[in-house]
Amino acid sequence: MSGLLVVRPGPLTTIQDLGRRGVAHLGVPRAGALDEPALRAANRLVGNPPGAAALETTLGGVALRALAPVVLAVTGAPAPVRVDGRPAAWGGPVAVPQGALVEVGPATYGVRSYLAPAGGLTVPTVFGSRSADLLSGLGPAPLAVGDVLPVGPAGPWPGADLVPLPAPPAELVLRLRPGPRAHWFTAGAVAGLARARYRVAPASNRIALRTEGPALVRTREGELPSEGMVLGAVQVPPDGLPVVFLADHPTTGGYPVIGVVPAPDLAAAAQARPGTPLRFSPLRSLDREARP
Repeated sequence: MSGLLVVRPGPLTTIQDLGRRGVAHLGVPRAGALDEPALRAANRLVGNPPGAAALETTLGGVALRALAPVVLAVTGAPAPVRVDGRPAAWGGPVAVPQGALVEVGPATYGVRSYLAPAGGLTVPTVFGSRSADLLSGLGPAPLAVGDVLPVGPAGPWPGADLVPLPAPPAELVLRLRPGPRAHWFTAGAVAGLARARYRVAPASNRIALRTEGPALVRTREGELPSEGMVLGAVQVPPDGLPVVFLADHPTTGGYPVIGVVPAPDLAAAAQARPGTPLRFSPLRSLDREARP
């Protein structure tokens, strides 16, 4: 039987792929890996398609026993990797014999590591994705001791020995496209956003990156009727502290959105630990953000 037995699930380990696309009109969040480049890199290292399902760990790692020989790779937040107690490669393909214990330790930097087995994790799909969605509860539940994770047959995709990735950020800089509700805030709040200094708050999760720092001052009271929300939307609740929506964000909301962070910047947000300095860099209307 090809599969991985969960021995230690870690604080929060979920199955993620590239998420659910095109179903927001049904109220279904996107979900998917918070650090997409890291997921794609792990899959490439073991010869999987870019969107194959893998594990996303959170800070504390995971331990698995191989029920059959498997090749796997760990990327994302750097962490010690061991096979039956012996050090193994992080950021490269690792051959694991049947019965061996694979341990990914706590992240030494960053927050989320990705473990991809060759063949991908073949749990059932929901709305075209195998991702766990912590907001709606769709997809597989977070890992628990004794779970058996099915692994598909290794495919013909070309693998790689090395896939460069940026280091987790010492300072998180998020570009910001202003609007659509920037006019709900004072001119000073909008203009000062580029100078304001925030920190990543401990309450951050897969739904949103929360901030600590200066509150943004509104020009009006009350709330909006619920309107559609997009990945990277920066919503400002009544306490005035910006909230950056990540993969498990709700599809609607009533707090004003002062701007939207371009999707390529969100991988760094996924790896920013609580307390990491954060600043926003507003884009002018004629600026063009880089494409992934």
